[in-house]
Amino acid sequence: MQSVTLLIDKRLELSTKYKKLLETKNNIVLVSKDLISAMKIIQDREPDLIVISDSIDSDLSDFCKKIRALTYNMRPVIVAVSKSAELEDRLKVLDSGADDFISEPVNSDEFIMRMKAHLRREFESNLDSKKILPNKNYSLRALKRIIKTETPWAAMLVSIDNFKNYKETYTELASDKLIQTFCAIIQSTLCENDYFGMITEDEFLILTDQYKADKMATFLTFAFESVSPKFYSQQDLSRGYIIMQGDEYAGRRSDFVHTTIGVVTNEFNKFDDITQLVNALVHTKNMAYLPFKSNYLIERPKITAENAILEKEYNKKIAIIEADEAMNLLLSTILNLQGFDIVDKNDNPAVIILDAGEVENKDGLLFCEQLKQNEKYKNSKIIVTSVFHNKETILNSGADLYLPKPYEVPQLIKWVELFIKEFNR
Repeated sequence: MQSVTLLIDKRLELSTKYKKLLETKNNIVLVSKDLISAMKIIQDREPDLIVISDSIDSDLSDFCKKIRALTYNMRPVIVAVSKSAELEDRLKVLDSGADDFISEPVNSDEFIMRMKAHLRREFESNLDSKKILPNKNYSLRALKRIIKTETPWAAMLVSIDNFKNYKETYTELASDKLIQTFCAIIQSTLCENDYFGMITEDEFLILTDQYKADKMATFLTFAFESVSPKFYSQQDLSRGYIIMQGDEYAGRRSDFVHTTIGVVTNEFNKFDDITQLVNALVHTKNMAYLPFKSNYLIERPKITAENAILEKEYNKKIAIIEADEAMNLLLSTILNLQGFDIVDKNDNPAVIILDAGEVENKDGLLFCEQLKQNEKYKNSKIIVTSVFHNKETILNSGADLYLPKPYEVPQLIKWVELFIKEFNR
């Protein structure tokens, strides 16, 4: 990503000189002559470096205080340039929020090197220490800047789905290696002007040319599907899923990791602010999500009639298949009080709570297999409760969670809430 430097200087000749010294293909330099226009640039572009001259119609130290107060959330580097070389003036300005003080006339080479050092330090302070990638704040800053550009661009939101389950099962060391491998794959596709940074530990942002985004997304989904099996044990690969461990996750079945990519461009849509762009990215990525495999989606122009696209309804339906009538009534009453809709299994439930049957007759497990093979229920989450305590056999039947009887109702509610969210993602 190109860095942005803001020069606040009333003098035409010197501001032009400083602009020529600092402007490169990696650093855009903008010039302002007063606080009002400077604040507009700061809000729109969030500069990494602000150089303030004492030629402005205000006390330099007071001006630095105002800029620092107005940019507390983005914390740019502030450098004061002054005709004064007095120690008292230097101390006053530095105490007011400036990071550096330079007396004029300046040596051109020293001025360039100082500013480069400040920009380098600013970039390095925004790197994630483990992944050596720009952090979330820097990535959002990059998004904010591209909104104002007229050149064609594409923003790609890339996530690794089921990553937290993988991390919980295979440890942080293995999950770090998985992330590092995927990051190396992504970086191999980047050009000099592309941006690659973090949003969360398992979600990333890529900014690139809109004509290249489709090929990148195709390659990244293929490459991730090819490399991810190498990060699982042979036992899990043979089984086709992970059995999670630990008190909190015991009995949970988890699918393997895969990547989902949402791509938004400025080819057809113009964005007014970063919130609008972030919402478009998240929506596109959610539309691309598939439960079991990597996928991507590029936002296309809307060619349907107005209001023709229906929003997906949030599904809170739960089907309870329990032979014990008293238990069935208890669960229905409690879950209904929690705000969930209790429905018949034929009414497209998001979650099915299924009793596995008796120790001698496990009809529920056969029924679970039939449900999972039915296209209608392939995305429904199935919680199997059982007095038959064989975790792997139950999960092999297609259950998403094995909950041994007797169980605590609050524990069941916690899993229902989690699966409802996963179903509606």
